Amino acid sequence: MPVEETIKTSQHFVEKEPYYEAIGDEVDVFSAAYNNHLPILLKGPTGCGKTRFIEYMAWKLQRPMVTVACHDDLTASDLIGRYLVKGGQTVWVDGPLTDAVRNGSICYLDEVVEARKDTSVVIHPLCDDRRILPIEKLGELMQAPPEFCLAISYNPGYQSVLKDLKQSTRQRFVAVEFTYPDSDTELKIILQESQVDKKLGEKIVKFGRMTRNLKGSGLDEGASTRLLVNAGKLIQDGIKPVVATDTAIAHALTDDPDMLQAVHELSRSIF
Repeated sequence: MPVEETIKTSQHFVEKEPYYEAIGDEVDVFSAAYNNHLPILLKGPTGCGKTRFIEYMAWKLQRPMVTVACHDDLTASDLIGRYLVKGGQTVWVDGPLTDAVRNGSICYLDEVVEARKDTSVVIHPLCDDRRILPIEKLGELMQAPPEFCLAISYNPGYQSVLKDLKQSTRQRFVAVEFTYPDSDTELKIILQESQVDKKLGEKIVKFGRMTRNLKGSGLDEGASTRLLVNAGKLIQDGIKPVVATDTAIAHALTDDPDMLQAVHELSRSIF
């Protein structure tokens, strides 16, 4: 006789307040969407703070958080759950989405466009007035509690014909657009996260802005705030600034020798 097994969600609580600098009205919009049981779509470039924002909101709302890093091989069963054999018994094990619905968690599907098209369809009944999760293998329609929230994210810059968010999916969500913060806010983030001094932080911000000007002129993306923080951490730990920006930023952005040389020269002109 199959038995059910669920995952305890206490491990998913964000107990310590994550450091987050708001760049607009995203905190208020998310709170209003949550209060009205609306799913949320976060869109923006890599490393601009989408995941940190979700962690902050999970802490602020005091809800457990379940994160799924979406990929090409992600199946509906990976999200919903499956039967497994344990100790001679057939055991039903909740997937992360079912776990989140069952426990009223915030479920965050990161880079959802990476998932297979047929996989993303399973979230549709959760994203309208029904707020239900059909679990066919159990013959169950699970009603989401008021505390449950579904959030997804993607990077519009990586969209293509093959990897795009279908209108039937995206029009079910409240969309919040993220971008890189302004210079002053980005400086505050770098100073807080890497603990470098202000003068050095200003140079890191300037370097990041210069790499972003190369987007579309040899670089697919400029340096994200995350990469700038990483460089600051290396510098704070004793790595020379030029070496830190080469390893934490330039080589993370491109493998092209000419572009690596161009970014390296930008770094030398500042540091």
